[in-house]
Amino acid sequence: MNPLLERLQPYPFEKLRALLAGAAPNPALAPINLSIGEPKHPTPALVRNALVAALDGLAAYPATAGLPALRQAISGWLGRRYAIPAPDPETQVLPVNGTREALFAFAQTVLAPGARVVCPNPFYQIYEGAALLAGGTPAYAEDLLQVKDWKGVQLVYVCSPANPSGKVIGLEDWKRIFELSDRHGFVIASDECYSEIYFDRPPMGSLEAAHRLGRTDYRRLVAFSSLSKRSNCPGMRSGFAAGDAALLKKFLLYRTYHGSAMSLAVQHASIAAWNDEEHVRENRRLYVEKFRAVLPLVGKPLQADMPEGGFYLWMATPIDDAEFVRRLQHEYNVLGLPGSYLARDAGGGNPGKNRVRLALVAPLDECVQGIGRIMQFARKL
Repeated sequence: MNPLLERLQPYPFEKLRALLAGAAPNPALAPINLSIGEPKHPTPALVRNALVAALDGLAAYPATAGLPALRQAISGWLGRRYAIPAPDPETQVLPVNGTREALFAFAQTVLAPGARVVCPNPFYQIYEGAALLAGGTPAYAEDLLQVKDWKGVQLVYVCSPANPSGKVIGLEDWKRIFELSDRHGFVIASDECYSEIYFDRPPMGSLEAAHRLGRTDYRRLVAFSSLSKRSNCPGMRSGFAAGDAALLKKFLLYRTYHGSAMSLAVQHASIAAWNDEEHVRENRRLYVEKFRAVLPLVGKPLQADMPEGGFYLWMATPIDDAEFVRRLQHEYNVLGLPGSYLARDAGGGNPGKNRVRLALVAPLDECVQGIGRIMQFARKL
């Protein structure tokens, strides 16, 4: 067996199952699950129809680089969304099977054994696993710009809007990140899968920031995004990597051996999704409605702020986060995710401690009911 597998930590939801073992939920209340960030809004009809219309594509092997029409659709969307010249669809865009797969595989492409990888903290655990299985060592930074030791760092994961806090990186911080990349030579993997869920203004993307700062070749930068959250089709596993042409050329080589080609039917459905914005605006409206309804319900002893993007409430709790989640599920049949499960002890503590992540993906009335139960529970503490 690969000895590197022994370095992997349990996934947050494995830890959650262990936490809840033996503590039966209150049977008098219907279960409300706010623990997992799986979109629940309907998949748009135009995407479903395009998928069905392309089912004959199941009879053919797809190319790893994807259809030219799909690369063109992604390139066009990037240009429209970020007000930048559309990236070259031949060299600067690559379809992928969702960001999870691609963020993992990208590390296997760019890392040499023994390299260091900087991850945000809290973070999406795929970053850590990708680093470990590439033979690297993850380092955790609550604030990337405060990292002091860049020796041996070859890859930095950035997530904006952040999971779970919803924070967005602005132009000045991107400028400093690019300066650090120039100084130390590391590659930037920018996870932007929540970019289309926002409440005030569209979050800045990494390619947008690079272009505004004159880095039009996107050197050492690859952005990742997908249709899962934007278009409510997580089961399609469809997304893209875009940016530095030299990095994407190597990434394509790796993926050719990895067997990561996207089904032709999914490619055609993806083209329909990237070329339409009406369903995205409606999706965003539903999340705005939910946040407007639930945030006024949150009060002492709990605390939560409106995120800049994404669909999570990053709620502060007055007691240990794991104990809060265990008792909440046992007494009120509402399931959240302990914040400490999404972070690592680094720099003197775990930044997820006494925090709970709540995904507002359920229907509006269910989210409102869930927050109401949470407040009933919290007032008893």
